Amino acid sequence: MRDAVRRRPVVTGALRGRADLAADLRRLGLEAGDTVLVHSALHTVGPVSGGAGTVVDALLDVLGPGGTLVAYTQTPDNSHPSRWGLTRGYSVPEERWEEELARVPAFDPHTTPSFGVGVLSEAVRTRPGALRSAHPQSSFAALGAQAEYVTSDHALDCHLGEESPLARLEKLGARVLLLGVGFGVCTAFHLAEYRIPGYPRHTYSCAVAAPPPEGRRWYEYADALLDSSPFPELGAGYETTGAVRSGRIGRADCRLFDLGQAVAYAVGWLAQRPAVE
Repeated sequence: MRDAVRRRPVVTGALRGRADLAADLRRLGLEAGDTVLVHSALHTVGPVSGGAGTVVDALLDVLGPGGTLVAYTQTPDNSHPSRWGLTRGYSVPEERWEEELARVPAFDPHTTPSFGVGVLSEAVRTRPGALRSAHPQSSFAALGAQAEYVTSDHALDCHLGEESPLARLEKLGARVLLLGVGFGVCTAFHLAEYRIPGYPRHTYSCAVAAPPPEGRRWYEYADALLDSSPFPELGAGYETTGAVRSGRIGRADCRLFDLGQAVAYAVGWLAQRPAVE
């Protein structure tokens, strides 16, 4: 277990560069050779020379040639219009569902932009050499030594479970970096939902590529009923175990912890909660 680090004072208005960010990351505890899943809100870092690309550069500098950088590149907007109130943040009347349904493009892991996960995830996804898993709603992008292993064979009927990059990250002993964001977006906790006997399931649907002349088809599948609403409380409990390093990268309050340990804690914590309806 890595000890917590003392937060440094914030230099208001300072422009952060690649070397500055790399120093902050090392001070937080990120090491060469690590595999790390990053969730971020880049604006919390403060002014950065070069923006998201510089942050990716700094992460790769610290991880080195033996390390792997992973970002969540979800596309929940690829969903039935009846669910857009949840997946896109706005609703459409039922009489327009069929019309909108025909317009949803098929997921393409090479070109479909991520949705709702910030500019850093997009910077990882679009970096030359990045690989991306093929799930049409819950993909991950990766750069580095283990990128192919992390992103390959992501089952179409498994968002974030045993046949997803999360399970592979766990096997690699990966770490999670919450960069300016809270536990509410900690995707790793979803892996715990799959390990709770009798956990509720849900029917999902999305547009996927199909051979010509069809070009696309609507794919429906059953999977775990994902629910991130308890994650802030879950994360607060996990933090009391002392397993989380905290510090600052630029102005951003950050947390760094082992993915596997966090998932194991989440399994026990979530199993004690009432069943999701």
